Amino acid sequence: MSFTAFQSALLTWFRANARDLAWRDPSTSAWGILLSEVMSQQTPVARVEPIWRQWMETWPTPQDFAAASTDEVLRAWGKLGYPRRALRLKECAEEIVDKHGGRVPESVEELLALPGIGDYTARAVAAFHFGQRVPVVDTNVRRVYQRAVAGRYLAGPAKRSELNDVSLLLPTSHAPEFSAAIMELGALVCTATSPSCTECPLLDLCEWQKLGCPSPSEEELASAKKRVQKFVGTDRQVRGLIMDVLRNATTPVPQSAIDIVWPDDAQRSRALFSLISDGLAEQDSSGYFHLPR
Repeated sequence: MSFTAFQSALLTWFRANARDLAWRDPSTSAWGILLSEVMSQQTPVARVEPIWRQWMETWPTPQDFAAASTDEVLRAWGKLGYPRRALRLKECAEEIVDKHGGRVPESVEELLALPGIGDYTARAVAAFHFGQRVPVVDTNVRRVYQRAVAGRYLAGPAKRSELNDVSLLLPTSHAPEFSAAIMELGALVCTATSPSCTECPLLDLCEWQKLGCPSPSEEELASAKKRVQKFVGTDRQVRGLIMDVLRNATTPVPQSAIDIVWPDDAQRSRALFSLISDGLAEQDSSGYFHLPR
């Protein structure tokens, strides 16, 4: 494959089709980019954008966010899911203030040292705000790479080597824009289950197409199915229902207010006390429950 043709086709497509996301405004701060990337993990952009706007209005800097109370943060997180991310963001902001003078650090290494910041987020901030030529690999990027370059329909389990693979695709100039473009293609066109191949700018370059669009093996399908996380009926769902009760309450709530959200006593109790263990809920001396303060 000609990487030059790949880069040109993808960048041309992106410039004509990129979504107008709030954090893509050139004036967005490094903190705004970091916040958007953490919020968007395993959460649809349509749900993230209005909450991101609210957070940026309320806490436009790490200093503002570090000073917020925990219950205020958890209420503002709403139903984005995985609320521990909100707690880690608060820890992250506090460390940015304490160790970096309130400025989000630039290097991948320093970003990785922040609480709750993983490899993807660190590289995304380094690329999308600081303009660094570093590979940014999420699920969408992995899928596009595996189809267009490796010729496989399914991406398979994540591998560390993918960072090097994707780095070889990066153009010398416009690397951050290219990273955003390949991610966008995976989100809008080269989707997981129903790719719109006829609309893809890489159609004539795609190795999977050249190989005749081979179907994944039974082993690959089984592996992919195993990686899909169900939600209905899980402890995650019950935790979310309990968090709804606590977020919507203005005062501590009795056990009875929590008991009505889920019929299975054992599962409900397990979910409640896992929230307490995770620092997402507290029980006072009267036996009532509330968000941490």
